[in-house]
Amino acid sequence: MSQSIKKLPDTLINQIAAGEVIERPASIVKELVENSIDADASSITVELEQGGIQRISVRDNGKGIPADEITLALTRHATSKIESFDDLHRIRSMGFRGEALPSIASISRFSLSSRSVDSEQAWQITVDGGRINDTDGDGLLKPARQAQGTHIDVNDIFFNTPARRKFLRAEKTEFNHCEQVVKRVALAHFACAFELRHNQKTIFSLPPALDQEAQERRLQTLLGRSFVENLLYFEHEHDGKQLHGWLATPNFSRSQADMQYQFVNQRHVRDKTISHAIKLAYQDVLYHGRQPAYVIFLEIDPSTLDVNAHPAKTEVRFRDSRSIHDFCRHTLKQLLSEFRSAPIDHDQLNKLASYTGSSYRAPEQTRLNTSTVMEHASQLYPVSQQGSSASPTSHQPLTSASIDEMAVFGQEAVQAEDNMPALGYALGQLHGVYVLAQNEQGLVLVDMHAAHERVVYEQLKAQSLDLAPQQLLVPLQVNLSASEARFASLHQPLFSELGIQLDLLSDEQIVVRSAPSLLNDTDIAGVVRDMLSDLNESGESDRIEVLRNEALSSMACHGSIRANRKMTVLEMNALLRAIEETERSGQCNHGRPTWIQLSIADLDKLFYRGR
Repeated sequence: MSQSIKKLPDTLINQIAAGEVIERPASIVKELVENSIDADASSITVELEQGGIQRISVRDNGKGIPADEITLALTRHATSKIESFDDLHRIRSMGFRGEALPSIASISRFSLSSRSVDSEQAWQITVDGGRINDTDGDGLLKPARQAQGTHIDVNDIFFNTPARRKFLRAEKTEFNHCEQVVKRVALAHFACAFELRHNQKTIFSLPPALDQEAQERRLQTLLGRSFVENLLYFEHEHDGKQLHGWLATPNFSRSQADMQYQFVNQRHVRDKTISHAIKLAYQDVLYHGRQPAYVIFLEIDPSTLDVNAHPAKTEVRFRDSRSIHDFCRHTLKQLLSEFRSAPIDHDQLNKLASYTGSSYRAPEQTRLNTSTVMEHASQLYPVSQQGSSASPTSHQPLTSASIDEMAVFGQEAVQAEDNMPALGYALGQLHGVYVLAQNEQGLVLVDMHAAHERVVYEQLKAQSLDLAPQQLLVPLQVNLSASEARFASLHQPLFSELGIQLDLLSDEQIVVRSAPSLLNDTDIAGVVRDMLSDLNESGESDRIEVLRNEALSSMACHGSIRANRKMTVLEMNALLRAIEETERSGQCNHGRPTWIQLSIADLDKLFYRGR
């Protein structure tokens, strides 16, 4: 049975559009808060009831909406943020489609009141399921009492679309999504104050954060103290691109990717290009299966960015994704390569030191007053200036005399702080597993196997940069789809650079003639298919590098110092110097810490000194 074509009613059109823009209460919070940001608000208050299901209120002190534009603001595709097609390709505002307000109003009981900058009177309009209320017939707009800015109140979400309402989750779940939205906007706009309330309870209240110290206080409020205690701040600019923000050290990692915030031109995004670059930057320093934590801001020319890829505006497309990927990867990898220290867990330290009562007083101790005898120390334990060039001496069991000598060495080393290396000088071994050293800050504990493993691993990587191809005795035929085969043929030069020589045999078949010798025991056909998938997805592949590094990591692990291996003081000091000179030496290649620093203050806390 044929049906005639009819134009849909405006209300139904808005409800259909709402299905693309409004998925849950968090979607409403996002759109309204971003509108407030676009209105140059310096203070935004978000109030929720029942996780936003019952009520969402967003109040700001922005520029406001002129009275003659309030009704127009509730019309689809009406916006003040773009005017032409050219504007669409250099968007800096958070919103631009003009869909949010009419979509929200169509599926809720909606109220908007606003007072513009140059107005002495605020005006209010109410909408019930997409229909503007004018019950008394004296006009759509009503006078309202309000300071400059805009206040939007959204009640009974999806009341007129019960099928959509059934898909909402529990109150706690919906609130968590709303809270995440406010967090993201608050992390992107430090100059703005934010307050979030739920069921009349204040969740957080954030003042403006105009300097780095204040910004890190905001980070602590939103992401926790542990995150802030393990931060690496960075700024880098190159070729018109700027990358800045905070990376958590490899010691602070998560089981889930729940503390990863990416912003492009202050817009929160989920981008595969940036995510992949960050993943590669953390390669070799993150423990198996763990996820990094970060807050990263990328600032680029808006004309090189397409933010119109998805109604939710969380997906973006870069004009030159390869340059963005390389820029992010190299910047973050360099930052992590400079990280050395594995700081002590102060929360755990506080637990260890907290069981004593506050009335406890440790006996006062006097410091030993000895003369500077670094020359004598070097005679006791000669250390090569080059670290590893001196030949090790045989290790003798510790005697009372040698213990005394070691104590003298430690005391005297402290006196020469100007010449003290970063990791100091070795004092001895603990249970054949750890090296104890004394530096300017206090005590350094080194996992000798993990530390040596990193040193050897980095040396192997430096010596094995060339992925020399090895001719296969029997060329390997690989069956592919027609599109994969064409893609493989197109990227032959890239495969050659990585040590894989391949040729196109037919429309659906290639032949691999050589592969890197390090991959002899690897499924080459599977590697080729995975590389093609990566290239199609992100424009590059790190499969070969990952496999090579896995092979070198295994070699480094087996070739490193083992537990219970007796080391001389000379060998221990040579290891300390090697750690200082090695990139990413704070973690082994499996992601475990290689050494930690206990400051004098940390030690004093453990022994209740000063209480």
